[in-house]
Amino acid sequence: MQRIRLAFVTLFTTVTVLWLTTAGVVPVDYSRFWPLRADMVHYSGALAITAMSAAIYLAIRPQWLERLLGGLDKNYRLHKWLGIAALVVSAVHWGWAQIPKWLVDLGWLQPPARRGAGQIQEGLIGWLHQQRGFAEDIGEWAFYLAALLIILALLKQFPYRWFFKTHRWLGLVYLVLVAHSVMLMPPVYWSSVLGVTMALLLAAGSFAAGVSLLRRVGRRHQVVGHIEELTYHADNRVLQVHIMLDGAWPGHTPGQFAFVTFDETEGPHPFSLSSAWQNDGQLSFSIKGIGDYTRTLPQTLHSGDAVTIEGPYGCFDFRGRAPAQIWIAGGIGIAPFIGQLQALAVDKEQRHQVDLFYCTGAPDQGFIAGLGALAEAARIRLHVLTTAEQGRLTPARVRQLVPDWQNRDVWFCGPARFGSELRHDLAEHGLPASDFHQELFNMR
Repeated sequence: MQRIRLAFVTLFTTVTVLWLTTAGVVPVDYSRFWPLRADMVHYSGALAITAMSAAIYLAIRPQWLERLLGGLDKNYRLHKWLGIAALVVSAVHWGWAQIPKWLVDLGWLQPPARRGAGQIQEGLIGWLHQQRGFAEDIGEWAFYLAALLIILALLKQFPYRWFFKTHRWLGLVYLVLVAHSVMLMPPVYWSSVLGVTMALLLAAGSFAAGVSLLRRVGRRHQVVGHIEELTYHADNRVLQVHIMLDGAWPGHTPGQFAFVTFDETEGPHPFSLSSAWQNDGQLSFSIKGIGDYTRTLPQTLHSGDAVTIEGPYGCFDFRGRAPAQIWIAGGIGIAPFIGQLQALAVDKEQRHQVDLFYCTGAPDQGFIAGLGALAEAARIRLHVLTTAEQGRLTPARVRQLVPDWQNRDVWFCGPARFGSELRHDLAEHGLPASDFHQELFNMR
């Protein structure tokens, strides 16, 4: 989380500093309203298109940024923050642009003093200046549509399949906003470092919008396969899907995830890989029926069905500071740990200093038995806690059962609130923030 906070703050701080150094070149009397309004329109517009450009670029899942941000899950969290920021700052930009006009119409605000025609710009700059009215109109309507699409994306009640389809439209809206920005950006900006920075952002965002609109996101990392076996655990509603790949897979480390497409109309969904890579073309996923779509999978999937896999992604790879570790899985958060257990089980010589806590409110004895056998083969300590019998796992209980917890890395995958409670409590008791690793498994 620290990396994405730093990236978020750095992006806006950089653009703000560049804007101040650029706008500050021209002396402005801010004691009068209209010069202030003009600069606020330009400043908020620069921030808004910056946020949207970065968000659009992150949406195409650039791998060079994945390790830098700490995993694709962090990438998407930053994407969400930038989307919200773009919505808020765009609303401010719209307010500075529109509300003063309404106040003038109502007679509550004096209109700006008429200026002379000034120097006539020639060439491209002159042509852009002539398109001002058109640029304002398309920008206003693009803002309304972008606001609607962003709000729908944030609503959990909006079905994923419709989110997946409508969110792509933001690429087209973004290109309209690029035209709006290019036409209305003051000419003095283009010859500055701010102008160069904005040009690079607009170019990167436009490229990403094209990739999205052409449905090329992640295409180079997709492999086709088919379902080889299905195992359903009714008590905890977990479906284990075993897939045989028909193409080359680059391999994955335990803890990573992939986007899986069972149905083209539904689109890809991210699921943790629950198998270690044995270079045999086989992948496994453990999928819990917790949503409208995943609850239907036990009835709709069949052996032999075609599947498209895109990945692997993620940096939840168990590479920590300390050799001893604590793993905490809440519910279906056990999936990435299963893959690591399989990998450790191959090493017959070494005993691994790992405590795995599996917390479940719907225990399935067959699933737990298989997990126990795998933990024994991997030579780690397994703690199974069912909510009805042992209650919820608390940070105090973790510290009690693992006395040397301060000398271990903690790896958590499960409900976000549960992870937040653990992270804050352990940090308050002395665990370095960098030693707590959490998968942010929410891609909306």
